[in-house]
Amino acid sequence: MACCGERGGASVCLLAVGLVFVLFGTFGAAVGAAGVARQRAGVAADFGALAGAGAVAQGPSDACRWAESVAAANGGRLTACRVDGLDVQVTVQVGVSPLPGLTRIAVVTARAGPVRS
Repeated sequence: MACCGERGGASVCLLAVGLVFVLFGTFGAAVGAAGVARQRAGVAADFGALAGAGAVAQGPSDACRWAESVAAANGGRLTACRVDGLDVQVTVQVGVSPLPGLTRIAVVTARAGPVRS
């Protein structure tokens, strides 16, 4: 029973403000998860390219095998590997699900090889 003309308007406003905080928090968490996936893909690509460049003297297939192994150990999946002389270029992807039912892929390409003057 309402007393003195109270109708519960403040409760509805409080619930609306709480919902806005939850939505902004969820959005922020999704953006943060995407950023972390991008960083993980970058690390996996960099290390994979370095491992491939270290094994390029054994042949292109061995270089790409090493790159794939190191990328997988760092949480990535090798999607492309190209050997050009002593240079190795790899593309790695990392999947992220920031929200249930929403999956995104972070893709990074890295190159490693000798320094050119």
